[in-house]
Amino acid sequence: ACFRLLCSLLIPALFLSGILCVCLVVLLWGIRLWIQQRKKRLTSAGKDGKRPLLIAFFHPYCNAGGGGERVLWCAIRTLQKKYRNITCVVYTGDKDATGEEIVEGAFRRFNIKLTHPVKFVFLEKRYLVEASLYPHFTLLGQSLGSVFLGWEALLKCVPDIYIDSMGYAFTLPLFKYLGGCRIGCYVHYPTISTDMLSVVRNQDTRFNNAAFITNNPLFSKLKLIYYYLFAFMYGLVGSCSDVIMVNSSWTLNHILSLWRAGACTSVVYPPCDVQTFLDIPLEEEKSTSEHSIVSVGQFRPEKDHPLQIRAFAKLLKEKRRGQQPSLKLILIGGCRNQQDEERVNNLKRLCEELGVSNDVMFRINTPFEELKRHLAEATIGLHTMWNEHFGIGVVECMAAGTVILAHNSGGPKLDIVIPYEGHITGFLAENEDGYAEMMAYILSLSPEKRLQIRENARRSVHRFSDQHFEETFLLSVEPLFK
Repeated sequence: ACFRLLCSLLIPALFLSGILCVCLVVLLWGIRLWIQQRKKRLTSAGKDGKRPLLIAFFHPYCNAGGGGERVLWCAIRTLQKKYRNITCVVYTGDKDATGEEIVEGAFRRFNIKLTHPVKFVFLEKRYLVEASLYPHFTLLGQSLGSVFLGWEALLKCVPDIYIDSMGYAFTLPLFKYLGGCRIGCYVHYPTISTDMLSVVRNQDTRFNNAAFITNNPLFSKLKLIYYYLFAFMYGLVGSCSDVIMVNSSWTLNHILSLWRAGACTSVVYPPCDVQTFLDIPLEEEKSTSEHSIVSVGQFRPEKDHPLQIRAFAKLLKEKRRGQQPSLKLILIGGCRNQQDEERVNNLKRLCEELGVSNDVMFRINTPFEELKRHLAEATIGLHTMWNEHFGIGVVECMAAGTVILAHNSGGPKLDIVIPYEGHITGFLAENEDGYAEMMAYILSLSPEKRLQIRENARRSVHRFSDQHFEETFLLSVEPLFK
């Protein structure tokens, strides 16, 4: 009787599930056909009668001044130089600027001049990927928000090749299966990483793991389950890619373990404008009475500017006992929004609390020439982000001739601040005491010894040049054009 009851319930349920699956497949196929028809209507042939190949980059914050934007503009410039009959499209949410202003901004900030015009598709729903919209379950919220934003992008312009250049992996299946596009992506940072899982597993308190969770074993277990499920979904959507580019060995290890698509994954170091910085003459320090320590990085929580200020305050405290040369800490970075501006105000308050306001300078959205000048005059280049995926700012500091002090993790540890031809290229630290001690050590070195380290560092950064990026990028994206 029980078996008959089970069968009478199970068979209709399976039948209904089958019908729903067929309906879903038919619906998705219908949407795909409708989108393809829409594509034919929206695209027109070029002057020679041939329709140009549409290559779209999904970069909702393309007018920000970070390393990810430098990769975007270099990638577009590289494709424009190599391929003739193409049109490059950028999906962006930067509605407060015109296309001309965005291109001009790329030239002003990064010294990148495009050879052909770029088409901009302005998106209305960028707020859906803002972290502030999701105080809880932020990763899931932003990822689902990116799907809706991707749908808006797809309806406005259907490309032939779709490249996610900002880390919105959940948009990839949308463009592949509904848009019928060839899919590429450049991963700066995995949305979730095995390191993040270990932070939750070990109940460590960090900017993305609140104290109320770490203090409660049940909450930590539930968050760990959520992270594992999210990592599984992230792996599924990422594996839709035809071409995967990652920016460092650290990112490569995480993407290989999560996406399991080793055959189409390669490391493409981001383009650093090393030549511009190498043009700064490398001379022995003129003044030993004053030293500046420069930090280059956007004012985001993960960059850990408070650590820089606290370590600098500790250094000053030690130095003042012996009345050493005067020191200045210069924080150079971009502010994307009101949250970043509030973060800067909090950092200024921290400086006041520690009594170092007169010794710390803030330079927001600095023009390129001013950035160069500060780096040319600096003794130490400072970087404090834990598990920085790559670290363009680190490379720039080394190319400009500063003695770099970076975090002992991620890209700086594995790819950048490593011995070159057996010689030291910089230093690494992990915590407040370590940074203060290492800064004191660097300042205690003779100018000749510092010059030697700076020269080694300069020689080592040629592998991060624009030219090297262009070669490896073109090699990686070649399958998308076949």
